[in-house]
Amino acid sequence: MRGTANPRLMLMILSAVFAFLYIPISVLFALSFNEGGLPTAWTGFSVKWYGALFRNGDIMGAALNTLIVAVVSTIMATILGTLLAVGVEIRRRKGRFLETIIFAPMIIPDIVLAIALLSFFSLLNVTMGLHTVIVSHVVFNLAFVCSVVRARLKTFDWSIVEASTDLGAPMPVTLWRVVLPVMMPAVIAGALLAFTLSLDEFIIAFFTAGAGRDSITLPMQIFAMIRFGVTPEINALAAIVMTVSVVILAISQRLNRGGLPGQ
Repeated sequence: MRGTANPRLMLMILSAVFAFLYIPISVLFALSFNEGGLPTAWTGFSVKWYGALFRNGDIMGAALNTLIVAVVSTIMATILGTLLAVGVEIRRRKGRFLETIIFAPMIIPDIVLAIALLSFFSLLNVTMGLHTVIVSHVVFNLAFVCSVVRARLKTFDWSIVEASTDLGAPMPVTLWRVVLPVMMPAVIAGALLAFTLSLDEFIIAFFTAGAGRDSITLPMQIFAMIRFGVTPEINALAAIVMTVSVVILAISQRLNRGGLPGQ
């Protein structure tokens, strides 16, 4: 197929796909620097909407909530996901049923998982708030961290674990001094991926946040603002969120592919 494919046709298809994906994002970035108040008509270059964005108390409060949720849920999901990946690989338990259980949160639609979590919290009579959003994001991110770490462990030389055990090191010491340093790039990559997913997640947070502004995250704030129309502030906010997400994902992919920079 490679020899018979038309290179010009393939280039046209690729260009069309990239244009479809990135032209709307480019327009959003450009309009975030629009001087006028109209969000869709260019009137001149200005960064004043970024200043107005950082002076908006509601947006800053939502950004702080998002940061708290992302940091705490990432730490918890990274620890649990790493332990889960190591435990599965050490015990060599494989099978479709086990894989389904581990990676179910990645496959289940967000709306279904959100309803399930809402029903679970309601059944336990748990008061909704930022803590329920954090727990929900841990459940959501756990499978992603486990998947990234397990991909690293597929090429792990388990003979060094046996050597460490033969030399008298207990298993906790072996995990800390031998296994963890080798898979650290994957752990960091999984953590960055979990942080990005938590930063952008809306549906699960919307269902499990409860009432009140104390638990509103940034995606929820954006949704509330766009119901009254798109403003230059929203364009600026979306540009910042997009930039942060892309940078973190790029670092995550770099770590997961080639290890830590300089190694």
